[in-house]
Amino acid sequence: MLRLNNRYVPLQRLGLGGFAAIYAVWDQQDQTEKVLKLLVETSPKALQLFEQEAAVLQRLNHPGVPKVESGAYFTVGLRSCQQRVLPCLVMEKINGQTLEAILNRYPQGCPEMLIMSWLYQAADILQELHDLGIIHRDIKPSNLMVREETGQLVAIDFGGAKQIGAIPVGTENRSTRLISPGYSPPEQIAGDVVGPRADFYALGRTMIQLLTGQELADLQDPVTGEFHWRDRTKVRRGLANLLDSMIRLDPHHRPTKAAEIQRRLVVSCRFNRKSSSSSSSLLPALAKAAGTAQEISIRVLITCAEIIVSLVRWVWRVFISIVLACLDTTWVMVMAGIGAAFGASAGFALINWTIIGDRFAAWMIGQWTLIVPEIQIIPWRELLMFACAGLGTAWGLTESGGFGQQKRRIIAGITGVFGYGVGWFIWQASISALARQQLTGLGDFLQVSLSYAIADRLLGLVTAIAVIPLVLGLGLPSHYLVHAAVAAAGTGMLFSGLVRLNILPLEVLVHIFSFSDGSWLDFINTISFFGLLGITLGFWLGVSYYLLVPVLRWLGWR
Repeated sequence: MLRLNNRYVPLQRLGLGGFAAIYAVWDQQDQTEKVLKLLVETSPKALQLFEQEAAVLQRLNHPGVPKVESGAYFTVGLRSCQQRVLPCLVMEKINGQTLEAILNRYPQGCPEMLIMSWLYQAADILQELHDLGIIHRDIKPSNLMVREETGQLVAIDFGGAKQIGAIPVGTENRSTRLISPGYSPPEQIAGDVVGPRADFYALGRTMIQLLTGQELADLQDPVTGEFHWRDRTKVRRGLANLLDSMIRLDPHHRPTKAAEIQRRLVVSCRFNRKSSSSSSSLLPALAKAAGTAQEISIRVLITCAEIIVSLVRWVWRVFISIVLACLDTTWVMVMAGIGAAFGASAGFALINWTIIGDRFAAWMIGQWTLIVPEIQIIPWRELLMFACAGLGTAWGLTESGGFGQQKRRIIAGITGVFGYGVGWFIWQASISALARQQLTGLGDFLQVSLSYAIADRLLGLVTAIAVIPLVLGLGLPSHYLVHAAVAAAGTGMLFSGLVRLNILPLEVLVHIFSFSDGSWLDFINTISFFGLLGITLGFWLGVSYYLLVPVLRWLGWR
């Protein structure tokens, strides 16, 4: 008796599909019937896809995916040809029919309730795949089966599956082409790098074909290329809108995650009391599709249980995402505060406890008087402290590594120094201009005329301007201007409010910006000011990255 891998006994040949021959085998160890795929194609590409399918299936543990045990992939040598071996893959046998075979029983299209159930289950399978970084890339009716025993949808044929991010060096913008006409999205046909949304496109096209019972080519206008299918079948609006969003040509306009498809499907399934007649009209179709009322009840219960489980999983994912976002934002705030405090302390020591600050101020006064004599700026040495604080804040944010940023230490450092320097200069120039308008003595003006109404708005403007270049230099992954605007507005409003509420007194601002006397009190105030500025900046970047930008992406702004 022939035994493969000292375990599997061939029973019968089931067919030939793609590069492999399919056999039914008896597993003597588990005492169950299984399916064996035998690779008959000899090309290196076929072998690569076959090995890839084995690796993918061994990683998965989901009722909607054929089970493959560890060690189920092996090779068999041919006696007639000692140099050739045949790769084999043993997997769970799925008793049932493909959706392609089921569609043959419904020439006018499958019942809507079955489509909704299949779509929900397929999204659950894709969620499992995508969570593991796997894209199926070949979703179509012939690759989706329904188990006879439970009605569970199962995805098969993972030969074209691809690991997200597993792109060889030198091919960053290309991907191996795998095309199923009518189902593959444009980016996959073009050979571009594909993501989870490619599976959503193929799944949407599959469900539309099952709904209408027509070939996809017949639903596309040969002249304009537009896809028309809603007039070919009766379908509730929520489901139709969902399917249309899944088959958008631009992948950025499709659903972002499988959980989003499930949520929208649940909403479209809610019972509409105002149209009970349309709901009742589905019952005959359900009876015809399911066979008996008992089978309908079982499938409804299974679907409800799957919905509940998926919702619980979604809530858990949201909770974990919120926790991780809070931890990431907190870490960035801490690092930004430490970096700002360290940079400010270094700058404070430089200008107050060394002669560098006085020499720098004397040189700047001489140069500035020759360039712009109209604007009189006296305390130039504080510019060095602000530059050091900007550098420390930028490096603290960069070293935190948060918000998906690139660690561009040099660029971030330069923009940090520039931003804080510009902010300090605007403060001094504004004070000088106001002094000329109201009094002749700058010192008298600072002591008498710098009212809270002026100081709070001026400080808000200065901090906002200082923040913008720094944020633009961090190398955030996208939406640079949005991050900069949110961080600038939030930081500026907070510091403006601190002055207005007298939590941040004017005397402290004057010493920080203009006349630091080198005392320990000034040192503590300076460190506190810049540390709070760094912490606030980190907080608003977290708000922008985890709240505002996702909303903008959801609204379609890329």
